[in-house]
Amino acid sequence: MGFSALVLQGGAAVTQGIGSYYAAQGQRTALRSQARIAEVNARMAEGQARDVMMQGEAQQQAIRQRAAEIKSGQRTALASNMIDLGSETAVALQTSTDYLAARDVQTAEANALRQAWGYRMEATGQRGQASMARATARGINPFLSGATSLLTGAAQTGLTYAQMQNADVNTDAPAWMRRIFNRGT
Repeated sequence: MGFSALVLQGGAAVTQGIGSYYAAQGQRTALRSQARIAEVNARMAEGQARDVMMQGEAQQQAIRQRAAEIKSGQRTALASNMIDLGSETAVALQTSTDYLAARDVQTAEANALRQAWGYRMEATGQRGQASMARATARGINPFLSGATSLLTGAAQTGLTYAQMQNADVNTDAPAWMRRIFNRGT
């Protein structure tokens, strides 16, 4: 009985060592994949930031265009009502239109900058995650993990053997097994 227990414990140690090796290998592979995905996400966030800025510029241009159309309509209306374009009322109306257009352009620009900043911060965070995943993956050594697990199991098996010897448990191999291994000697 003692021999069988030692064989099973030794087999379990080998199995555990192999399992530890493959678990570490899988963890390292998963971390490397996470790093690649984070890098792709970072590039996508940077692209979104560029798109937001281009959309913001287009929106600002549309605001300026609309303001020019409004001012042109105002001038036409003023002239058709026989109001001097240099009069205080006409100048105040045109200045007010310019002010409102400039405020809308600044708002559109600020909104685009805020959105782009958010995407750039997301990209920075994704790059940080990629760096951490790569660093963690570099720190994983499947061979060392498997060997450590195997050596721990072997030490436990040795301890069990010593405890069995101290307790006078028979740890000899069965007679049939001794005959097989002693044929060559």
